[in-house]
Parts: sequence; C-alpha cells; structure tokens
Amino acid sequence: MGYVVPSDLAKKMIDAGEAKVFMSTRDTLIRAYMAGAILSLAAAFAVSMSVKTGVPLIGALLFPVGFIMLYLMGFDLLTGVFTLVPLALIDRRPGVTLRGVLRNWGLVFAGNFAGALTVAVMMAIVFTFGFSQAPDEVGQAIGHIGEGRTLGYAAHGASGMLTLFIRGVLCNWMVSTGVVGAMMSTSVSGKALAMWMPVMLFFAMTFEHSVVNMFLFPSGLLLGGNFSLMDYLVWNEIPTVLGNLVGGLAFVGLAMYSTHARSLPARAKRAAAADEAAAATPLSSPGQA
Repeated sequence: MGYVVPSDLAKKMIDAGEAKVFMSTRDTLIRAYMAGAILSLAAAFAVSMSVKTGVPLIGALLFPVGFIMLYLMGFDLLTGVFTLVPLALIDRRPGVTLRGVLRNWGLVFAGNFAGALTVAVMMAIVFTFGFSQAPDEVGQAIGHIGEGRTLGYAAHGASGMLTLFIRGVLCNWMVSTGVVGAMMSTSVSGKALAMWMPVMLFFAMTFEHSVVNMFLFPSGLLLGGNFSLMDYLVWNEIPTVLGNLVGGLAFVGLAMYSTHARSLPARAKRAAAADEAAAATPLSSPGQA
C-alpha cells in the first residue's frame, strides 16, 4: 500500500506543520469550518446508529467515515494541528514562530467551532421538526450525553476533572495516531485503514474529543439537556482541549520527532564515519588469514 518509512514520515509531519503555519487566514478558517462540520455530521450519524440499533459498537465502527473524508479532502481539526504544527517550531523551520503556531491553533479552533455549531443547529431542527415538538429518541440521547459528561464529571470534583483531562489525553493519542497514520501510505485504501482503527478505538472508549464535543454539547443545550453553557465550558471543553493538546503532542508528535527526525542527523553522521573507516581499511591479500 505504498508504505512510508518512519524517518520519511517524520519529515512529512514537520513539512505539514510548517505549511499550516503559513496558510492564509481565509484558507485556514474554511478548512477548519468544513472539518468541524463533517466531523459533527459523522458524530450525529454514529449516535443515531447506536441509538437505533441499541449497539454502541455500531456507531464506533461507522464514525471514522467522517474523519477519513475530512482528512482526505485536506481539512483541519484542532486535534491534528496540536500534533503537527509545533514540530515545525521545534525543528526551527525558517519563519516559524510561537506566534504563528498560536495563530494557527486559534483560527482552527474558531473554524471548527463554527462548523460544529452550524451542524448542531441543523440537527436540532431535524430532531425536533423545526423545534415544533419534543426531541426524538436520538435528540434525547444527545441531551443525556451532555448531562453525563459535564455534571457527571463535576459530581466527582477534582477527581472528575482529572478523569476528564486523561480522557482528553487518550483521545488525541489515538486521533493523532490516525492523522499520522494517513501519512504512512500513499494509497487511499492504506490511508483509510490507518485512520479507521485508532479513531474507532477512541469513539468506542468514549474518550473526549474537543471538536466532537463542540457539536454534542451545544446540541444538547438546544435539545433541552439539563446542564448549562458554563458547565460545558468548565467541565468539558476547556479541560478536553488541554488534554487533547498533551495527548497529541507528547505521545505522537514529540515521540515521532525525537526518535525519527531529531536523531536522524546523528545516525547519518555515524553511518558516514563507518563508511569512511571501511574505505580507509586496506583489503587483505589472498595469502593473509
């Protein structure tokens, strides 16, 4: 399937991060908006299938379709840029600054949120027939998700906040593995398979994804969920964003960079020295032992 070796993969990751830093504001916002909208539709699809079949694993199996679509189309999620963009700064690419990294993150966050909120409003209309009746079974399920994953954490205080943060870390460990996995192959089928597996895992384990939550929780509020906007921000979105940042950057971006990109010059230097030593060693004559 056109496998890309890890050393080349690490370079592709840095190049991708650099390109995102220098992308125009317009393009960054449009790509982020579309990514947030497509992922939100995938989340609505997955929850619908889980509710209608009564088998949550069905939703987890189907959810990666949206993730694969948006990345094949070159759109950007906050979870992905958390992992890739800082690598260009760490690698000291010309013109890449901390301000440029933060600018990219801010624009992608705004675009993702706008796209997710658009779909949240649209799906709330669908679930309630234009707010003319109570939410259907899927709408009610989304409302309960919002309650359980805000007030449920709050009920445990600091332990709940720690659990929420760790769920965010684990989420983007898997999601960013999918983002990087797409770069491991040069074929569409290879990219899709590499993305499908870790993204399915995160969704099945109900880890916390900041962009998915940008859809689920505003939807829950629109559908009568028993929690507030402040509950959503304090007891979900903000800790989830921080957890996603740590999970993607520490366990995927820096892990790949430190072992495959940063150490590559040293390995090349040792190999060159070994070649020089071998060339300088005289060959034995046939009569020598």
